[in-house]
Amino acid sequence: MRNLFNLIMRVISSLLGLLVACMGGVWILQGLNIAFKVGFMVGDKQWVAWGALAVVIGLAQVYWSNTRAR
Repeated sequence: MRNLFNLIMRVISSLLGLLVACMGGVWILQGLNIAFKVGFMVGDKQWVAWGALAVVIGLAQVYWSNTRAR
């Protein structure tokens, strides 16, 4: 039962990390005025930095979720 719980939590943690990374990608695209040209983030370079940070955190979450001791 414990192995099943660990597997489920690893999948959920990885999906959350991917969600954060994708959200960061959207922030980067908006900050660079490339896509999603509606809203207060459009063309604001500050959101490029916040988006890059979110991508790094999201990918680190995926990495950590899948490499820690099982």
